[in-house]
Amino acid sequence: MKMAATNHPAVLRRRLRVELRKARAETGMTQRDIAEQLDWSPSKIIRIENGAVAISTTDLKALLDSYGVTDRRRIDELVSWAKGSRRQPGSQYKEILKPEAIQLFGYEADALVLRNHEPLIVPGLLQTEEYTRTIMRNVLNKSDAHIDLYVDYRAEHQELLDRPDRPELFFILDEAVLRRPVGSPEMMCRQLEHMIELARRENLTIQILPLALGAHRGLVGSFLYLEFPPEQNDALYIESTKQETVIREDPELTSEYLQIFWDLEVVATRPHEFERFATNIIDTFRSGATNESGKGSGS
Repeated sequence: MKMAATNHPAVLRRRLRVELRKARAETGMTQRDIAEQLDWSPSKIIRIENGAVAISTTDLKALLDSYGVTDRRRIDELVSWAKGSRRQPGSQYKEILKPEAIQLFGYEADALVLRNHEPLIVPGLLQTEEYTRTIMRNVLNKSDAHIDLYVDYRAEHQELLDRPDRPELFFILDEAVLRRPVGSPEMMCRQLEHMIELARRENLTIQILPLALGAHRGLVGSFLYLEFPPEQNDALYIESTKQETVIREDPELTSEYLQIFWDLEVVATRPHEFERFATNIIDTFRSGATNESGKGSGS
């Protein structure tokens, strides 16, 4: 069983709101009942239980008293979560990351399973540094200073892969992700070789959607599905445009995207086929680089 290994504020706030909803449910009281008892507005209870705001230790203790929670160890733990949830880590990345991306950083560390579909570029967890720099420079037109900062963030992000209790990782990529020459052919070979090495690890699977499939459900776009223990809602991270990034926990929406991922698993290549698939594309890049070199030397 995966043990909690992060004190990220987003994770602590998530755990806290789950526990507070559970504690209220045990009393049989509604959000309005509690609001009236504490002389708070109902919207304050709703924002606390939705994780929209961090809760002060004073308000937390008032809630727990209303819920009849008297176990000192439980109270102390929840208070420590409330204090931790108010911290503001990741401030060094605020220049380059949206708040949702910083929040996702913590969510990923607390998830049991990550399911990532990507039709355009190599997912961040799988990128080499040179691939990241090329994307930042040529796609997002970032300055050198911002690129360096993003590389630092990406390296910290990828530490997730080396944790002994990391979540199970499932990636489904469009074949175009592997074939698109981001940078030089040599750089793409190194990127694909890196992915082959990662795919040999336990609990990390990469599947490919061949171009020959034509239209498929993955054309809805990229998304990351995060699975949590049964008592918590799963979450969905969607970065649909440069301006719009959302994290949603609505069960109806998350279940729809989970079904999409399962449907893609059926039509994608088998996990054991990835190394052969990627090796063939590496050979193509190397062949193209050799041909270009030959043309240049003969002119």
